[in-house]
Amino acid sequence: MSRLAVPKTYKLYIGGAFPRSESGRTYEVVSASGAFLANAAKASRKDARDAVVAARAAVSGWGGATAYNRGQVLYRIAELLEGRRAQFIAEIEEAEGVTRAVASAQVDESIDRWVWYAGWADKFAQVAGNANPVAGPYFNISVPEPTGVVAIVVPQDSSLLGFVSAVAPALVAGNSVVAVASERFPLSAISLAEVLATSDVPKGVVNVLTGSPAEIAPWLASHADVNALDLVGAGDLDWISLEIEAADTLKRVLRPEQGPDAAAPALGRISAFTETKTVWHTKSLR
Repeated sequence: MSRLAVPKTYKLYIGGAFPRSESGRTYEVVSASGAFLANAAKASRKDARDAVVAARAAVSGWGGATAYNRGQVLYRIAELLEGRRAQFIAEIEEAEGVTRAVASAQVDESIDRWVWYAGWADKFAQVAGNANPVAGPYFNISVPEPTGVVAIVVPQDSSLLGFVSAVAPALVAGNSVVAVASERFPLSAISLAEVLATSDVPKGVVNVLTGSPAEIAPWLASHADVNALDLVGAGDLDWISLEIEAADTLKRVLRPEQGPDAAAPALGRISAFTETKTVWHTKSLR
């Protein structure tokens, strides 16, 4: 007896939950050959605002956790990704129209990249911060701290690797994230959100919006409660206008990157979303 198919429903990921868009809108996601794959939620301005509210509420807990704890949580995500490796390979094969070997390589690189960033969680402060030499009886120490809420337009030409490459470094430093997934390849981003929901990542630390980056990004760029804007995947948008809007609220902005090495793993992607706090303390004169 044949069974009915149980197609997967892809929703947004906001505040640890999976809501549909408040607008009720969806759009068709198709394979490289044009075959229907799924309906994805088309996020609205209200969804973007809800995601920022959730991200803001998560900043103190995630940013206040120890670096060692954040590293453990991020490594747990890599463990779960490894356990669902076959699912991600199948999604990438269908969506991008690549061979199984190419899809496998993208998943493997995504997992390895996540592990790489997890390993930096309790180490990058020793590189990005330092004890400063001063002429006087003082200690002067600079320490990197998270910026806060980071809105990210992830690379648009990648199902999984681009998302991981853009989101992971912002999390390492203790920021919370609102990520606008690839419009063409959104399914792996939502599947990754399911991994986040079943790991130890606190709700609101990562929020995933699917739909049109051209529609969503301006609201995030102008939102006063977003502290930084990563436009790594916004090369095809009017990103200069986004940068101008971000300037009105003094956001830190990373401009778009192009090519196969866009969002390549680098310590600079972690420190890009940190603020340096410098502390002075008197030395004992005894």
